[in-house]
Amino acid sequence: MLDIKKIRQDPETVREALRKRNYSFDLDRFLALDEQRRAMLAKIEERKAARNTIDAEMKQLLKAKQDPAAKIEEGKRLKQEIAGLEKEYNAKEDEWTGMLIRLPNIPHESLPAGGAEANKILCEEGKIPQFDFAPADHVTLAEKLDVIDFSRAAKLAGSNFVLFKGAGARLERALLNFMLDVHTCEHGYREIFPPVLVNRDSMFATGQLPNLEEDMYRMPEDDLFLIPTAEVPVTNIHRGEILAPETLPRYYCAYTSCFRREAGSYGKETRGLMRVHQFDKVELVKFVKPENSYEELESLLAHACKILELLKIPYRVVLLATGDISFAAAKCYDIEIYAPGSKKWLEVSSCSNFEDFQARRGSIRYRDSESGKPRYVHTLNGSGVALARLVIALLEIYQQADGTVLIPEPLRPYMRGQERIVPEV
Repeated sequence: MLDIKKIRQDPETVREALRKRNYSFDLDRFLALDEQRRAMLAKIEERKAARNTIDAEMKQLLKAKQDPAAKIEEGKRLKQEIAGLEKEYNAKEDEWTGMLIRLPNIPHESLPAGGAEANKILCEEGKIPQFDFAPADHVTLAEKLDVIDFSRAAKLAGSNFVLFKGAGARLERALLNFMLDVHTCEHGYREIFPPVLVNRDSMFATGQLPNLEEDMYRMPEDDLFLIPTAEVPVTNIHRGEILAPETLPRYYCAYTSCFRREAGSYGKETRGLMRVHQFDKVELVKFVKPENSYEELESLLAHACKILELLKIPYRVVLLATGDISFAAAKCYDIEIYAPGSKKWLEVSSCSNFEDFQARRGSIRYRDSESGKPRYVHTLNGSGVALARLVIALLEIYQQADGTVLIPEPLRPYMRGQERIVPEV
């Protein structure tokens, strides 16, 4: 959520940010509502003060055994006037609040302007493998090796769900444990295992609500949501808290299953593991002081990339343009990996700095060590990294001419020493 004081002081910066995002928002209406509600609140307070004065005068009249009838009538009139003003104010306040929570974050000045076409590839790391045979895609490999069963998954839950089997299930578990170990043992993150159901306040704080509600799985009886990412529960751990300054920065990582309806996405590639409704992910979340947040974003990016370097997966880093970053982000890097059988670059991580946007929505603060006053933290998060697209790349990169798949060396200890995925009898 944006700072209302900054919006009032510099509306042109907000207007320019909306233009760069290509985001439709009636800023003039919002500013007019803000003025109206503030003026109305002043009137209410003025009349409440007048009523308090009349109450005091009535007491004096009664004490002096004089007739307070005129003051009583005046008090009744003011009470009715206040009630009418408060009703009008509440309507303005509701409309104003409804608009404020739909204002997106202001993009960082370093972002290229434009939509997805303006995204900037910053670097490309690793070698794209060359084969002396025609490489198969992950669907063909998975079915021949019998490690993923797409048809039975559809029988269980519908299209775009996944059933891992045998070595496929072990590979999924191995990847998750490997990534958690790297981030906790080498990068200094504290492991969290959060709920996968969260309440509306949690979804609001991280920015999924109200704009993205149609993309979420919701349990209407309890008004709970299946999480789209561990970012939601982990960021909300400190919702409504004031943190001690010496405890910052805080680094958390979490494995969870993630759930997305992907409403409106069905014109896109949905074959196999490309776009699924349930997938596993290791998420990295940081709570930091504002002056360090962009330095922390670079280290967050490096931590996510380290996983791909260890697995020898070719990847590239993309700086997202102003019109392609998420609603809550101020700056975002996407990490994409190459899948040679599918001949596609696949996003496996978005590393974002939200500055104080989420912290304002969730009231996450720390006490400044110099002034002693509460300040909003900056929050960051990124996948470290996401499955199932990592599985796509692994199967396709490490495939052999005989249809088997080599297991990357760092994963073998997590696979009971297994070196190769072969068809299971």
